[in-house]
Amino acid sequence: MTGPTALLVIDPQRVYTDPRSELHCSDADGTISRINRLVNLANRKGWSVITVRHIHKTDGSDLGRMFDYAGDESGEFNFKEGSEEVAYDDKLVVPSNAIEIVKTRYSAFAGTTLNDILKRQNISRVVIVGFMTNFCCESTAREAHDRDYYVDFITDATGTPGTENIAEGKMRSFVAECLAAGIARVFTTDDFLQLG
Repeated sequence: MTGPTALLVIDPQRVYTDPRSELHCSDADGTISRINRLVNLANRKGWSVITVRHIHKTDGSDLGRMFDYAGDESGEFNFKEGSEEVAYDDKLVVPSNAIEIVKTRYSAFAGTTLNDILKRQNISRVVIVGFMTNFCCESTAREAHDRDYYVDFITDATGTPGTENIAEGKMRSFVAECLAAGIARVFTTDDFLQLG
């Protein structure tokens, strides 16, 4: 699985890394550190680095069905444009030549120019890192596979707050097992870096 590669750094935003956030991920600092190691690898290899941020208009007009599952009629939602929570984590390494896209759905392909960017660069493989493991990262991996990209998923370079019943580590393992069964090659950061 060689060929032009892009590192997709999905939603490395303060909403997931700030301990005061309801979506804080317990291993956020470790996750960002591992993402940075992979960004450095991408720079050395000459891979394209594409950073992704999830941002909604303040009036909620672009929400679609994103928050229906919560049954919340208050009109409150996360990821509002201009808020601190949509900013990149302060410790994230963002190369000067990184391409940024903004999304309003789980998959980084949905309603964005990501596929066009990858096609223009003749990318055949995407390496997926970021937040959340079981939503935006997994959704992007699945859609990339359906669009005929090779997919590498770096499980410990993704983060999630988990659920009431599933902690971050278990969620990472569960998603990794599902993806490895037919969607992606799954690695830890250390194992992926050893590939060179």
